[in-house]
Amino acid sequence: MKGFCPLSSGSKGNCTFLGSSETKVLIDAGISAREIGKRLAQIGVTLEEIDAILVTHEHSDHILGLKSLAFKMGIPIIANQETAKGIVETFQRCPKFKIFSTGETFEFGDLEIHPFTIPHDTLDPVAFTIKVDQLKLGFCTDLGFATSAVQSQLRHCHYLQLEANHEPSMVYSCARPDKLKQRILSKNGHLSNEACANLLLQIFHDGLEHVHLAHLSSECNTAETALDKVKSTLSSHGVNLSMCVAPQSQIGQPIFFK
Repeated sequence: MKGFCPLSSGSKGNCTFLGSSETKVLIDAGISAREIGKRLAQIGVTLEEIDAILVTHEHSDHILGLKSLAFKMGIPIIANQETAKGIVETFQRCPKFKIFSTGETFEFGDLEIHPFTIPHDTLDPVAFTIKVDQLKLGFCTDLGFATSAVQSQLRHCHYLQLEANHEPSMVYSCARPDKLKQRILSKNGHLSNEACANLLLQIFHDGLEHVHLAHLSSECNTAETALDKVKSTLSSHGVNLSMCVAPQSQIGQPIFFK
C-alpha cells in the first residue's frame, strides 16, 4: 500500500502504517505484534515488509509491540537518544536502533522525516512531519498544548493525524483520580477537542486534504463529540475540512497516494 493508515489510536495502543514507493514503516507500535500483523493484512501489507518503526516516545501505549517486532523479527527502531534509553530500560535489552536528533531532518529510504519537540510528560517526546514525493504529512499526538513551534512545523501539510483527546467537561465529571485528571488537562498532557480545532484554524490552508482525529480518550471523549466540536469550531470560521476519527479497536480510514 502506498499511503498511510491508522492501525490503532488511543490510550490502549497507538500504531500507524506509512508506505511509499520504496519504504514501509510503522509510527509507534503500541499494540501487540500479532494484532499489528492482523490489521496490516487488511490493507495488504505483511510485517515482513516493514523496514523500521518510528517511535514518538516510550510510554507503553506506543511501544507495547516493539519487543516482539524488534527482537524476534529484527525490525530496527528509529528514535532519539532519550527515547532509546527509555526503551532499553523498559525491556532490559537493547534492540537495533537508528538514532535521530530531535529537530534535525533525516532521510530513511525515500522518506524525508522531521522530528520535532512536543510538550508531554516523558523523556524527549516528538511528533513527525514526513515528506513523501510532493506530499507533506503530519503525525502529532500526545501534547498538552500546541506551541508556536508545533504550529510552525505542521503548516503546509497535505494530510494530518492530529490529537483530539478529550472534552474537558467529560474529564472533570469522569471517575478517574484527580491526579490523572490534572495530568490530562496540563500543558504536558493531551490536546482537547477545542485545542485541536484552534490548532487547525492556525494551520489551515487550501492544500490540506484530510485530517484524522487521533488518540481519543475512551472515557472522556467520543467520536461524535470530537467530530462535532472540531467541525463546528472550524465551520464558525468558514473552514470546512474532510475529517474522520482514527479508532482504537480497528483500522482507520486508509489514505492512498497516487
